[in-house]
Amino acid sequence: MSNVVTEQTAPAAIPQDAGQMRKLVFASVLGNALEWYDFFLYGTAAALVFGPLFFPVGGDPMQGTLLAFSGFAVGFLARPLGGIVFGHLGDRYSRKMTLIMTLTLMGATTFVIGLLPVYSQIGIWAPLSLIALRFLQGVASGGEWGGGVLMLSENAPADRRGFYTAWSQMGVSGGFVLSAFAFYLVQRLPEEDLMSWGWRVPFLLSIVIFLVGVYIRKNIRESKAFTHAKPEDQHEKIPLMVIIREHPKALLQAIALRLPENGASYIFFTFSVVYAKHIGISTGEIISAVTLAMLVEFFSILFWGALSDRIGLKPVYYIGVIGLLVMAFPFFWLLSTGDYGWIMLAMLLGLPFCHGAMIGTQPCIMSDLFPVRVRYSGLALGHEVGSIFSGGLGPMLAVAMLMYFDASWPVSLLLMGYALLAWIALRSLPSDKNNNGVAP
Repeated sequence: MSNVVTEQTAPAAIPQDAGQMRKLVFASVLGNALEWYDFFLYGTAAALVFGPLFFPVGGDPMQGTLLAFSGFAVGFLARPLGGIVFGHLGDRYSRKMTLIMTLTLMGATTFVIGLLPVYSQIGIWAPLSLIALRFLQGVASGGEWGGGVLMLSENAPADRRGFYTAWSQMGVSGGFVLSAFAFYLVQRLPEEDLMSWGWRVPFLLSIVIFLVGVYIRKNIRESKAFTHAKPEDQHEKIPLMVIIREHPKALLQAIALRLPENGASYIFFTFSVVYAKHIGISTGEIISAVTLAMLVEFFSILFWGALSDRIGLKPVYYIGVIGLLVMAFPFFWLLSTGDYGWIMLAMLLGLPFCHGAMIGTQPCIMSDLFPVRVRYSGLALGHEVGSIFSGGLGPMLAVAMLMYFDASWPVSLLLMGYALLAWIALRSLPSDKNNNGVAP
């Protein structure tokens, strides 16, 4: 079945009052910030401390890091399950209720990670417990993104959907900046304190974001597009089956669009920490560069979202995809110089420019693929299945290739592969209405 944007599939633009939109924006940003704060905490901890603490195997520290990143992949493998479960609840019952549930699950699991005993204390149960909690984090995260996006895209004015939904993506940058800053502070502790208790502090502090987020979400209204849908469209018994039966092309397009955005982000700000250590760049220096780039991206996301309202979603997404194709090799060449100025340039081109253009327009371009009655399920499933093959397996594959080839070029080829698949998906999409009917 064709997924050309029609009256049926295009998001219902039923704007709420300005005050309610501000609440929705704040709730979405805060929820996504907690989601990505928690996910990035694990990524940073996996690169820096989880290897020796939870996976102390062999004489090569890189082996422990690789095993820690396997736990990273487990979180991503769980995300489609969260997308299915919470997408089902969000499509059948309530977007708002579902978002409170995902936030609660994410906050609780992250807090418990901060309390876990390590391998030296309880042996094999330590990594098993960490992996189990990582799985639950993945389930929560799989349901969070789609719901937060829909609460904005289904309520925003039609001519400003790009701008408003881009706010939800600012939580990604905000979550990373918060997690990086937290780890930057605890890394200033003596090594013994960092490894014994300091690494726990950033995980335990997530409770603050969680409590504020739940309070905000309890005081927002339900999505108007959802409440105004026809009763028969609002209660599909199994939304997942409708997606598979009626919208397989849209699902594949969403998966492909996700690959370069998610893959690039985790290669740029998670694997780059491992790569920097491997070539002798200090961890503090690389984390500082990534954090500054993510601060810039925090604002560039809004720019790309607003630009998509003027020139269309596809042209802006093309900018990010083609930019990644061009930057895949130069990114690591610039890092390898060891010069902070060139490292900073690599991060600015990779994150605020390439990644920012894709993530800033992703909510709208994916939302437009599915009708209201199954939009939460379709959006969440496409987004999270794509994340398995990019953010989930990407860093682990990158570390494995670095160990085997002792070079960055295989990782660059991986990034180019992600970008080419998204380029094919973009070519298959219809022109969006803001593009005046002219496909790029």
